[in-house]
Amino acid sequence: MPSSANILFISHGGGPMPLLGDAGHVEMVQCLQDFALQIPKPSAILVVSAHWEAKHATVTSATAPELIYDYSGFPPESYAIKYPAPGAPDLADDIVQALTAAGIEAAKDAQRGWDHGVFVPLKIMYPEADIPCVQLSLVKGLNADTHVALGQALQTLNHPGLLVIGSGFSFHNMRAFFAAETPEIRQANLAFQQWLDDTCLSRELNEGERTKRFREWALAPAARFCHPREEHLLPLHVCYGLAKRAADLGSTPRILGKASGMYLWRA
Repeated sequence: MPSSANILFISHGGGPMPLLGDAGHVEMVQCLQDFALQIPKPSAILVVSAHWEAKHATVTSATAPELIYDYSGFPPESYAIKYPAPGAPDLADDIVQALTAAGIEAAKDAQRGWDHGVFVPLKIMYPEADIPCVQLSLVKGLNADTHVALGQALQTLNHPGLLVIGSGFSFHNMRAFFAAETPEIRQANLAFQQWLDDTCLSRELNEGERTKRFREWALAPAARFCHPREEHLLPLHVCYGLAKRAADLGSTPRILGKASGMYLWRA
């Protein structure tokens, strides 16, 4: 991994709710603020968000990206949120070059803005909005190996002070979020979260074993209950591909009543 990069996987919560004072996101907000205090202020931020899938790995390259309010049914103030951080076209160029050199088809998009998987957590962590940012897409097909390889290709980036954020959610069964809590739902949530903690944090696993777990994540306890579709898990695969070792720190805030994992790999 790049010696100067901090890597962080986060569970980013429900739409704009973390910014609206929602009680179900209090622990998440505190956790993100704590993580921001535990690492040096980044020189730039690369976010891999669950909310953008493209045919090929694609990175935002605008100098001043707009925000995409990719949610509905929230109060008017949800659509007036601002996060005027600058883009980072030079970093976008470096990312495309790194991916291409690794044999991964990659492109830039100068028109796309940042979705809520980017601006919501960044507004919590770095409210000054003064750090250049880019967003990298997931790749359609949502193949686990593809996303580990994406992260591995980024190991050649040479950008001192870079922070890479995988912005997803370790639990993403929408029906379960809004259903009455049952022992079965709670057990499924905790079983998968324990497997995820073991996978990301255990120093008893070698990297061959850890990689196999990421590749075969759907075999984990309650995996498909917690992730009927895997887009909110795959940003973690990119983080691991970049780090290729156990995380240094894990945290499990309750978000919308569910145990939700976050992991930090320090530079």
